[in-house]
Amino acid sequence: MRVLIAEHDHPLYARLLREAAPDLEVMTSGDSAELSSLAADCPVWLGQPDLLATLLRQGNHPAWLQSTWAGVTPLLAEGLPRDYRLTRAVGIFGQVMAEYVLTYMLGHEREVLARLVSQVERKWDNRMGQSLAGRKVLIVGTGDIGRSVAQFLLPFGVELYGIASEAREQAPFIEVAGLDQLNRLVGEVDYVVNLLPNTANTHDLYDAALFKQFKPTGVFINVGRGVAVVDADLVEALKEGHLAGAVIDVCRQEPLPQRHPFWTAWGLLLTGHSSAPTSPKMMVELFVENLRKYQAQEVLRGEVSFERGY
Repeated sequence: MRVLIAEHDHPLYARLLREAAPDLEVMTSGDSAELSSLAADCPVWLGQPDLLATLLRQGNHPAWLQSTWAGVTPLLAEGLPRDYRLTRAVGIFGQVMAEYVLTYMLGHEREVLARLVSQVERKWDNRMGQSLAGRKVLIVGTGDIGRSVAQFLLPFGVELYGIASEAREQAPFIEVAGLDQLNRLVGEVDYVVNLLPNTANTHDLYDAALFKQFKPTGVFINVGRGVAVVDADLVEALKEGHLAGAVIDVCRQEPLPQRHPFWTAWGLLLTGHSSAPTSPKMMVELFVENLRKYQAQEVLRGEVSFERGY
C-alpha cells in the first residue's frame, strides 16, 4: 500500500514508518508541487492538517487521512471534501499535556515567577510555598486528553471536577457536568483547565460574565483552543482581580500580533502553543496500529465525525 507523508519533519516520519512497516511504499517530499503530484496516487495520507488541507484544496482525494495533530480544524474548512475517513491523533498527548499543566500549577503554588523577580532584585525571598493537596481542579473537556491529565493529577491529592458535552459518571472525577454548568463550577474551583476542541459550541465561552464567576484566587489555563476565550474580557478580568492569573498556550491568531494586549496583561503567561508537541515515534506507532485496523476493516482509533468536528 502507498502512504503519503505531508509533514515539516517528513524525513524523520518516513524513516520511522519504513522501519515500523517495511511492506509499505512511503511517498513524501518537501516540495509542495511534488507532494501534490504524489498525493494523486496515494489512498492513505499521514500528516499535519494544514499541509493536508492544501492537498485537498488542489483536488487530491484520499480514502483515509490520519492527522498528526489532536485538532483537525484546517480540514473542516468550508468547501473542502468530507467523503473520506479522517482520524486524529489520540492516546499520545496525555502525559506531555499533564506535565505542562502540572508545571504551571506547581509553579503557581510555589510562586516561581515572584521568586525569580526577587532574585533579580537581590532580595532574600523566604516566603513559604503552598501545596496542590486539597486544591479543586476543573477540567473542561474530559475526552482522551482530559481523562489522561486527570489521572496524572490524582496522586497530588487534588479534587477533580469535569465538564463534558453532557453530564455523566466518569472516574476519577467527583462530578462531570454538562457545558451548561460551567458558570457554577468555575466559582467552586482553584484551577480551570480548558481542553475543549474548536466547535461551534465552544467559541467565546470564556467571556466577561464567566470570568466574574471565578474565585479571585483562581487560575485559568487554556490548552484547548484560542477561540474559546474573549481576549479583551480575560485581560480586563485579570486587571479587575476576578481571577489570580492565566496561562495561555493557544491564541486566536498565532503567532500573536505584536500589539495584542496579552503581551502586557497583568498576571498572564504566554507559552507559544508548546504544551503538547507530537512525538513522531508514538505517532507512527498509532498510525501503523490504525493502518492494520483499516486494512482489516475494523474501527479506527480517533475517527472524526465531520458533523461534531472532533
